[in-house]
Amino acid sequence: MKIREGFMLREVVRDHVVVPVGKASTVLNGIIRLNNSGVLLWGLLQDGTDEKSLVEKLKEEYGIFEEQAARDVGVFLDTLKKVGCLEE
Repeated sequence: MKIREGFMLREVVRDHVVVPVGKASTVLNGIIRLNNSGVLLWGLLQDGTDEKSLVEKLKEEYGIFEEQAARDVGVFLDTLKKVGCLEE
């Protein structure tokens, strides 16, 4: 999985937001605000990775159980798919 071209992560007054640029603005009309774990996952997705690797990284980074990490990653990926930010 990888972040679709045209979506940029920016820091705005201590908040991290995803903004669409160019043609991507026809897919998403607005912004997405990310928390720290979202920023971590977004960075991994920019280089392309699979869901299992995202779960492992979240477990490692935050010291949480696999079930929680898998649930959080699933919600994050579903959100990105719904708004058109993710290519598989």
